[in-house]
Amino acid sequence: QVQLVESGGGLVQAGGSLQLSCAASGRTFSRYVMGWFRQAPGKEREFVAAILTNGVSTHYTDSVKGRFTISRDNAKNTVYLQMNSLRPEDTAVYYCAARTSALRIMADDYNYWGQGTQVTVSS
Repeated sequence: QVQLVESGGGLVQAGGSLQLSCAASGRTFSRYVMGWFRQAPGKEREFVAAILTNGVSTHYTDSVKGRFTISRDNAKNTVYLQMNSLRPEDTAVYYCAARTSALRIMADDYNYWGQGTQVTVSS
């Protein structure tokens, strides 16, 4: 099992940047595909980005391509989401998630979840 704890959320003006971190417990972090999801009020949880165990292969939802970057440091058991050029529509609770095996973009395919961190982008 793995436990996940997100941090780094906050309030930022449109056009600003934030970096989210997700710290994982356990010694098998490098075996997990890591994903970031977000959920805005009244909306379903949606995929944002994911990264394979090798730290090289990544995938993004179209709305964040070119603005967000996912990365991981297996030595620190941490996955990051660098968010630039933030927009009001990026406002949501952001969750990190973990799964074994292949990269997936559906929330139901992820086994482990953090508690979430709020990101609010003001216009």
